[in-house]
Amino acid sequence: MKQKLTILFIDDDESLTTVVAHQLKGMGYAVEVANRGAAGLEKFKESPPDLVLLDLQMPDMHGMEVLKKIRAFNDEVPIIIGTAYGTVDNAVEACQKGADDYLTKPFAKEQLRFALEKAMRLKKLERENIRLQSELQDKYKFGHILTKNKEMKALLELAGRAARSDAAVLITGESGTGKELMAKAIHHNSPRRDKPFIAVNCPSIPETLIESELFGHEKGAFTGAVAAKPGKFELADGGSLFLDEIGDLKFDLQAKLLRVLQEHEIERVGGTKTIPVDVRVLAATNQNLGDLVANGQFRQDLFYRLNVIPITIPPLRQRPEDIPLLAEHFVKKYADKPTRIDPEFLKELMRYNWPGNVRELENIVQRAVVLSTSDVLTGDDIPGEQLSHKPHAEGGNVTLAEAEKHAIIDALNQTKWNQSRAAAILNIPRHVLIYRMKKLGIHND
Repeated sequence: MKQKLTILFIDDDESLTTVVAHQLKGMGYAVEVANRGAAGLEKFKESPPDLVLLDLQMPDMHGMEVLKKIRAFNDEVPIIIGTAYGTVDNAVEACQKGADDYLTKPFAKEQLRFALEKAMRLKKLERENIRLQSELQDKYKFGHILTKNKEMKALLELAGRAARSDAAVLITGESGTGKELMAKAIHHNSPRRDKPFIAVNCPSIPETLIESELFGHEKGAFTGAVAAKPGKFELADGGSLFLDEIGDLKFDLQAKLLRVLQEHEIERVGGTKTIPVDVRVLAATNQNLGDLVANGQFRQDLFYRLNVIPITIPPLRQRPEDIPLLAEHFVKKYADKPTRIDPEFLKELMRYNWPGNVRELENIVQRAVVLSTSDVLTGDDIPGEQLSHKPHAEGGNVTLAEAEKHAIIDALNQTKWNQSRAAAILNIPRHVLIYRMKKLGIHND
C-alpha cells in the first residue's frame, strides 16, 4: 500500500487547524497539527514531514523564526505560509527567505489543493535536477575518461588545471578522438559547472544563419524573423560555449567572434544595443589552425585568443594500449547480457589503424554486439569489409585528411552509400557529411 504524504500544519487557531486538517485528510494526506511554533519545531525534528503549512502570527514564536529554524535543519522540505490579508508583505518576505509559496486565510479548498500539489511537484523537480546534475558531473570527471596512455594522462592533468580557470581552450585532434568529451569534462569540472554548456557545430549551420545562431536576432531582422531570438552566446551566459570545427568559420564572422571575446558583449542581428555576456569559449578543430593562419584563411589575432591553453588529443593509433580498455567499455555499454571478448576479436582491433578513432571503434564494437548471437565476441563478429580494406598500423602514418576520408568512405560503404545512414554512423548531420565529401573529393563513381 502506498504511504500517504505527511503535512505538518503549524497554526495557533485551533478551529482553523481542525477544519483544514479534515480537508487535507480528505485529499489523501496524513496530517500532524501543532498549535504553537515551538511544538511545531519539535514535531518537525522528531519526524520531518513531506510539507509544512505554517502560520506567521503565533503567540510564542513568530512564523518567520520558525521558518528560519526549519530551514537551518532542512532546506528541502516545501513550506507554504498561511497569512491574513494584512500581512501579505510579510508572506512575500518569508518566500524570499526560504518559503515556497503563501496562501491567504481563510483557505479555499481547491486553492489549498493546488498550492500543495504545486509545491510538491516543484520540490520533486528540484531534487531530480540536483540528481541529474550530480550524475552529469560524475560522468565527466577526468578520472572517468578511459586511458592507459601516458600522453593522454598528462593531457587530462592539463585539462584539469585549465578547468579551474576561465582561459580559452583550443582542443585539436582528428575526427572521432573525443574533442567534445574533453570540452564537456573541462566545463563540468569548472566553477561554471552549474551553468549551461552550449555546443555549436560551426559547419553544420548554413552560412546565412550562423551569425543569427551565435549572436541572436531581433524581430524583423530578416525574412522569417517573426520574433526576437537569443543566440548561443546569450544562452550560454554564465557557462561555456563550445565551438566545434572552429576552422570552418567564415572569415567575416571570425572578426565578430574576436570582438565578443575582447569586449564580452554581443549585438543581435538587426539590433542596435549591446548585450553583456559572461561566457567561457572552448573551441575545437580537426584542422591545423596555424596552417590556416599562414594561408590567410583564419585570423591570427583570433587564433591567439582561442589558443590560450592548447590541448591536442592523440589519435587512437598512437595509443593502442587504450583499445582493449575502450572496447571493453563499449561492450558493457551496448550488450544487454554479460559478454566476453575473445583474443582473436581483440587482435583484429589491435592490428587496425583506426582512421575514425574512438568513434569508429565504438561503432564497430556496437555493431558486433548487436549482431552477435553469442555471449563471446570473436573475430567472426567483425565483418571483413569493415577492417580488412583499411590501412593497418604497419602500413605507416596517414594524414588528418586521409584519416577523415577513410572514415567517411567506410561509413558510406557500410550503408551502400546511403548518406543519411552514413551520417548517423559518423554522428554528424547529413549536410555536414555532404560538405566534407565535397571538400575531400569523395564521390560514388
